[in-house]
Amino acid sequence: MVTTALKKRLGETDRDAVVAKEIEECQRRTDKTYGYRRVWKWLKGRNIQRDPKTVLRIMKKYGLLSEVRRRRQWVNLGQQVHKYENLLNRQFRAVRPNEKWVTDISYIHTKEGILYLSMIRDLYDNSIVAYKTASRQTVNLVLDTIRLAMKKEKVAAELQLHSDQGFQYTSQAYFKLTQSYGITPSMSRKGNPYDNAMAENFFSILKTECIYRHKPKTLQEANELIDRYIYFYNHERIQTKTGVAPLSLRHSA
Repeated sequence: MVTTALKKRLGETDRDAVVAKEIEECQRRTDKTYGYRRVWKWLKGRNIQRDPKTVLRIMKKYGLLSEVRRRRQWVNLGQQVHKYENLLNRQFRAVRPNEKWVTDISYIHTKEGILYLSMIRDLYDNSIVAYKTASRQTVNLVLDTIRLAMKKEKVAAELQLHSDQGFQYTSQAYFKLTQSYGITPSMSRKGNPYDNAMAENFFSILKTECIYRHKPKTLQEANELIDRYIYFYNHERIQTKTGVAPLSLRHSA
């Protein structure tokens, strides 16, 4: 005998599937750029009435969340926060290696969850100096990326490291590590994504040329794709401005 409670759950599941089909169509038309609020408005325009939180729940349930990275907001954490001047000031050219680095975190969706990618890019040749991945977005992910970069590179002159206002970059741990290496932090202004455009640019290239085409199903597969692509990007991918791969330019400096 089917209980009333079970009937209710089955009914909810059926309704979820119907709405999910409409959301899937919405995300197909918008290339998965709509967050749940825009999807909710899109559904309303088609006379499908659901609470916004219900829309979010269904999107999570059926893997229909937006693939567009949300801009992180700077959060005041009292004594733990350090905010820096925008020293880079959109001057995206460097005259020598290890003069200006930009850094950021992005995420890669898989069926097993999100893989966070932290990377450092050198503005001299646009090469990826170092990168690390993790299943959680933490301060240590950023710190480990910096440590790896400093092991790989000989930084003789003053080095500027530019980031956005994410909590990892305003933390006390980030402040201490950059101080210990003699790195000068630079930080985007609040609400000015173009201040760190060269970091965003790399993530756009990676996702367009690799991630969106191959659609990794597991975290391991995503890691393997990132490893292969960054090697290709650094060593083989010709840049239109220079005519050579990033590390070819670096080795000739």
